[in-house]
Amino acid sequence: MLRPSLEEGQGMLHQHINGSDMAYIEVGEGSPLVCVHGSLCDFRIWSCVLGPLSRRHRVIAPSLRHFFPEHWDGADPDYTMAQHVADMIGFIEALGVAPLDLMGHSRGGHIAFRVAQQRPDLLRRVVLAEPGGDLDASLASAGATLPPMRDRTVAAAQKIATGDVEGGLAGFFDGIDGEGAWRALPPYEKQAVRDNAYTLVGQANEQRQPFSRADAESIRTPTLLVGGEKTPGSLPVVLRALAAHIPGAQVEIIPNAAHFMFGQDPLRFCRAVTAFLAE
Repeated sequence: MLRPSLEEGQGMLHQHINGSDMAYIEVGEGSPLVCVHGSLCDFRIWSCVLGPLSRRHRVIAPSLRHFFPEHWDGADPDYTMAQHVADMIGFIEALGVAPLDLMGHSRGGHIAFRVAQQRPDLLRRVVLAEPGGDLDASLASAGATLPPMRDRTVAAAQKIATGDVEGGLAGFFDGIDGEGAWRALPPYEKQAVRDNAYTLVGQANEQRQPFSRADAESIRTPTLLVGGEKTPGSLPVVLRALAAHIPGAQVEIIPNAAHFMFGQDPLRFCRAVTAFLAE
């Protein structure tokens, strides 16, 4: 039986998960790989790697609750990390093909980590591309002088909530990839980010829990952590801390790339991911 996918011209697919419509795209044949996007993104962010990854995998990329194609005003109280983790667990269960491979970038990496922690029975392997979040005291010594990621999010969300969308997005992006990162984005990428701007308002108040050493040591799913060589700030610190304590974790650093490493060097990123998933 043929599954609808982008290659067949069917466009978006949908699953009703935990009372919310979850849109997703699907392309390729092979072992299933679910890809979870990060903050201010949606399933479109994976377009640059769909070609290489779909040569060996059935690539399934959902948009999280309140992200495009939904146009959200930031008002509902159900934008939380816990809700997104529960939604992803429900989505994987609804696919009916577990255990499967799960890959998450940034916020999506945090979600993938929590799914691996809570429901390892659903997963075969997990890829964490610079998972976002803060470290608690059991992991934070190496990054004690770095400002928490939440501080950056709150500052950006406050600007967006008052109507200064461009100022909020510039502050958020420049805080991740360095001064001028927002200005350097191509117009089409900026518009995709604007489509999700108000999700940052929800993220500022979501009560996300920091990573702990016990969290990392509890992961039993084979794990690959991927980072960008030139990513500044706290994200590389988080990656190194998790890699040091997730049992058997592998690490791949993409040279001359920053946080959007799979867009800046999609071929190298896909080679690393497909090699890991093939083990």
